[in-house]
Amino acid sequence: MIDTWMAALGRRDILKFTAAAGATLTAASLLGPSIASASGALSLKGKRIGISATGTDHFFDLQAYNAQIEEVKRLGGEPIAVDAGRNDGKLVSQLQTLIAQRPDAIVQILGTLSVIDPWLKKARDAGIPVLTVDVGSTNSINNTTSDNWGIGKDLALQLVSDIGGEGNIVVFNGFYGVTPCAIRYDQLVNVVKYFPKVKILEPELRDVIPNTVQDAFTQITALLNKYPEKGSIKAIWSAWDIPQLGATQALAAAGRTEIRTYGVDGSPEVLQLVADPASPAGADVAQQPAEIGRTAIQNVARLLSGETLPRETYVPALLANKANVAEVTKKLGIG
Repeated sequence: MIDTWMAALGRRDILKFTAAAGATLTAASLLGPSIASASGALSLKGKRIGISATGTDHFFDLQAYNAQIEEVKRLGGEPIAVDAGRNDGKLVSQLQTLIAQRPDAIVQILGTLSVIDPWLKKARDAGIPVLTVDVGSTNSINNTTSDNWGIGKDLALQLVSDIGGEGNIVVFNGFYGVTPCAIRYDQLVNVVKYFPKVKILEPELRDVIPNTVQDAFTQITALLNKYPEKGSIKAIWSAWDIPQLGATQALAAAGRTEIRTYGVDGSPEVLQLVADPASPAGADVAQQPAEIGRTAIQNVARLLSGETLPRETYVPALLANKANVAEVTKKLGIG
């Protein structure tokens, strides 16, 4: 049935479907508790809360990290905050140190699961409650995140709509071990398989950290030399928007602005490009990292006060495209 339905969709139908999806992205699919409920009554007085960040060089990470520190203080607690600077060895060492300090709880922000999960388990085994931001670990009591299934699906539908349901797309897939990136990628693949005229070019590109923008610029520039004809590539997708930034810059430099780029996070510089009619940036899903950070700490306070938390708490995200980016940035307070 679904094959018949998808095959019957024309370009106009896809456009209508995508517009509706983008307008309602995650707003109707929040499975966790209200992020505002009873927050004024919460307290972390006398509590020491460990905050471990994989890195803070990206807009999302820095906003979530700083918001967590501020929220712990606002609720009367003491934050023990550490930033690994994108160094896995340092991240493991910092988690070991946090566990040895025996805080009342630890919140881990992002990270490759194979690297951090053994240490989240050690914390749990030591009796320290573990909560996470954007980490799909069975050792986490609660994970505060965006609805990455909705993000991935709606971004993919926007992309397919914009290219008219056919053409080659380039994909950055360097961080499949990071849970949100994996979910978004899988959702792209799930959508694309119903559009047989859309093809993901292989080999897929690998985004890197650090020097993400420069590396993406270099990779896309080389790829454009391999596909010089206009129409040979329709779109470029990445699971976050810093590779999108480098790809967009490469397209502009090469005069290939007919190709559109797509990403996730809502970094201000990328949203500015989406807002530029001449820019090849097609869409960017804007998360609310500061709200995610605050919510994670409020969930710590709820847990320590005896409340039972859901497995996941979802904070709304908004799909920003050429048509609605001004409205989205205004809602997020970054326009």
